[in-house]
Amino acid sequence: MRTVDLYCERLGPGLFAEPLNAITNLALFIAAWLLWRQAGQTGKLTGGVTLLLTLLVAFGIGSSLFHTFATPITRILDVLPIALFMFAYLWLYLRAILHVHRLVAGLLLCLFVLAVYVGRQFPDVLNGSLFYAPALAAVVALGVLHSSQERVERWTLLWAGVALVAALTFRSIDNSVCGQLPIGTHFLWHLFAATALYLAGRALIANVGNSATIAS
Repeated sequence: MRTVDLYCERLGPGLFAEPLNAITNLALFIAAWLLWRQAGQTGKLTGGVTLLLTLLVAFGIGSSLFHTFATPITRILDVLPIALFMFAYLWLYLRAILHVHRLVAGLLLCLFVLAVYVGRQFPDVLNGSLFYAPALAAVVALGVLHSSQERVERWTLLWAGVALVAALTFRSIDNSVCGQLPIGTHFLWHLFAATALYLAGRALIANVGNSATIAS
C-alpha cells in the first residue's frame, strides 16, 4: 500500500519516519485523561461527555496510526474521529448548555457539516486546514456567547479559540517551511490542537447541567 507523504518530517516510508508527529499525539491522550478526571470529579460524566472523550481518544489513536503507517486507510482513521468530535461537540453545546430546540440545533449542525464538507474539497488551500475553519468560527462564536453570559470557566472557550488559531497556523505553514525547518511544524499542530480541545472540553463539562447563566 502506498505511503501518504503530506508533511515535512516524512522523507520516506517507514514506521518511524515521523517521530515528532507521532509522539506528540500523546498530548491528545493527556487531554482526554484530564477531561475524564474533571468530569468524574464533578459528577458530569454523562453519555454525551463520554462520547466526546471516546472520540478524542479515537482521534489520538487514528493520528498516531497515520503518522506511523501513513496509508490512505490510516488517513481516514485520522480525519474521521476529529470530524465526529466537532459534530458531537457542537450538538452537545447547543443542546446541553444553550438548551437550543433539537430542530434548530439539527439545522445548525447540518449547516456546520456542510461547511466542513466544502472545506474538505480544497485540500491544497492552507495545507488542508480549511477543513477546520468552521470549527474555529464555531469556537469563537460560542466563546463570545459563553463569555457574555458569564458562565463557569468564562474565558476558557475563547482561550480555546486562541489555541486553535495557533494550531491551524502551524498546520498550514508546515510544507512551506521545509527548507528552513526540516522537521516541519505539524507536531506543533498536535500540541496546540490538544490544548484547544482540552480547553473547549473543560468549558463544556464545567457547564453541563448548570442553569443558563451561572457566573464563574
